[in-house]
Amino acid sequence: MHTSSTSKTLNLGILAHVDAGKTSLTERLLHAAGVIDEIGRVDAGNTQTDSLALERQRGITIKSAVVSFAVDDVTVNLIDTPGHPDFIAEVERVLSVLDGAVLVVSAVEGVQAQTRVLMRTLRRLRIPTLVFVNKIDRRGARHEDLLRDIAERLVPDIVPMGTVTGLGGREGAFVPRAAGDPAFTARLVDVLAAHDDALLCAYVENEAGLSPERLRAELGAQTARALVHPVFFGSAATGAGIGELMAGIRELLPSEDGTLRAGDPVSGTVFKVERGSAGEKVAYVRMFAGTLRTRDRLPFGGGREGKVTAVSVFDQGSAAPRESVRAGQIGKVWGLGDVRIGDAVGVPHASGRSAGRHHFSPPTLETVVVPARPGDKGALHLALAQLAEQDPLIDLRQDDLRQEVYVSLYGEVQKEVIQATLLDEYGIDVTFRETTTICVERVTGSGSAYEIIDKDDNPFLATVGLRVDPGPPDSGVEFRLEIELGSMPYAFFRAVEETVRETLAQGVHGWEVSDCVVTMTHSGYWPRQSHAHGTFDKSMSSTAGDFRQLTPLVLLGALRRAGTEVHEPLHRFRLSVPDDVFGTLLPALSRLRAVPHTQTARGTSYVVEGEIPAARVHELEKLLPSLTRGEGELESSFERYRAVQGEAPARPRTDRNPLCRKEYLREVAGVRR
Repeated sequence: MHTSSTSKTLNLGILAHVDAGKTSLTERLLHAAGVIDEIGRVDAGNTQTDSLALERQRGITIKSAVVSFAVDDVTVNLIDTPGHPDFIAEVERVLSVLDGAVLVVSAVEGVQAQTRVLMRTLRRLRIPTLVFVNKIDRRGARHEDLLRDIAERLVPDIVPMGTVTGLGGREGAFVPRAAGDPAFTARLVDVLAAHDDALLCAYVENEAGLSPERLRAELGAQTARALVHPVFFGSAATGAGIGELMAGIRELLPSEDGTLRAGDPVSGTVFKVERGSAGEKVAYVRMFAGTLRTRDRLPFGGGREGKVTAVSVFDQGSAAPRESVRAGQIGKVWGLGDVRIGDAVGVPHASGRSAGRHHFSPPTLETVVVPARPGDKGALHLALAQLAEQDPLIDLRQDDLRQEVYVSLYGEVQKEVIQATLLDEYGIDVTFRETTTICVERVTGSGSAYEIIDKDDNPFLATVGLRVDPGPPDSGVEFRLEIELGSMPYAFFRAVEETVRETLAQGVHGWEVSDCVVTMTHSGYWPRQSHAHGTFDKSMSSTAGDFRQLTPLVLLGALRRAGTEVHEPLHRFRLSVPDDVFGTLLPALSRLRAVPHTQTARGTSYVVEGEIPAARVHELEKLLPSLTRGEGELESSFERYRAVQGEAPARPRTDRNPLCRKEYLREVAGVRR
């Protein structure tokens, strides 16, 4: 089923809830394609993609990994991603480079919390997706009722591509639907016609005139447009259904002939950065257009530049050294010393899916990292900085006032992995303070402030006026001008905007300010001036530094007048418990400030759905076994931010913003506008 010479490329993501079996599926696909002779096992720690020692020890995927195989004339670059929600940032970065995806669902556990989070995002980004139901050989595996769950809880427009025999045993098999099967034809027409009026008309006019070939072609077209989602069943352990899945990957997901765009200007995206054996940076680049060659001088990241010293391209397994990497391919690139995850390489690609854009919720937890040996403080900061290069959402922060180092987290498992990585790779033993919640500040009104050059004890040679207004939810920070761009040098405007964004990392209450519009209303400067003998005099001429120092003071004045409110993150939860413990569960949820929205009886159990503060999710997880005799099942995922009721759940931060320091607050108190 494979060949060594292919022209088309498909960059494919394998996504799933933890333990659904996606790494095992990756092994089975590689074996079926002839890339590996023996299938590795997650529990044995010998899989192709889980190469980190920590991954082998824990039996979970922590970092995304790329492997390659061929299906007929298509080279598939398969990206195995973590399933544990603590490592969702790895999945986020991969989304920007995918042509298609396979979402793995366990036939036993069914649709889980992370499965829904992933599918919502795949649909929002319109990434063509096949669903593979794994583990049909396991006891408790389901078929028909699981299809109903997928349609009701995951995505409605599904097309089951076959049936299952021998469900729940080693003999379990996937039987694909024949092209002329009347039931399959009816299902195809029902789903496809909902998105194609011409197909519906053709079916009404002449039911027999719709050939299986036309329906299959339309299925491929609508799958490629992410309108419908074919569902395959099988087992990565036994190989059942793997051949049919591979055929579906080739036929139904869109591949690209990179030779057609190999001569275009270079355009790519960096979705992963790692360190090589000598400590050098290695960038994983998905090429969208052009050909990147060794020794090329390459612009990246909107202003930086580097010389490519080496290139490897993924082909028939792992990456192999090459002279170049062309459109459609994924390559490892050496020589870009300042490169960061999310950087555009060459000409930015207009896909609408940036590797630096948040598709999932940001981390809602943080902790202080404390070295066991005080003398390791400097080495710890350097080590964490290198880890943050590979995972920007770690968001390393140094609090100079408290002499503490913070990192952001998605959960407790991620904390354990950071701890083990620091010890194993850097020899630094650390402990952590208690995990706390990351809140945000939101602007509640409109406020303005300004400082005029050489007036009212303004010590800076700059005029800056700013107005702060609330912005739409999830809009971030928008910077606008109410003055002419040519009224002063562009570098000064840029200094103001950059400083506004830096300053809003911590607002009046010490938390990041989000979803607001900052408008520059006043500007002024003194042109470059010199003494009679031509010597530049900084005391007579405005510099970008003047604007950088004045902007925070004006911005905080505007923020204080506008008013801000602290918001805490909330998770949506779904809790299934035995019906006889339901009465004791509700008071426990109330103590944790959880708010149930729906309570549904299902047989001998109750399903409770609602919202709970992110800070209390871990506590609920620990309480659940004792509350439900070990029979409770909890799913949770970030839902939204809510205004804090009463006191903020954690102390504010003071690491980035000098405005939180008392001496600055005293200065700002003198701002009279």
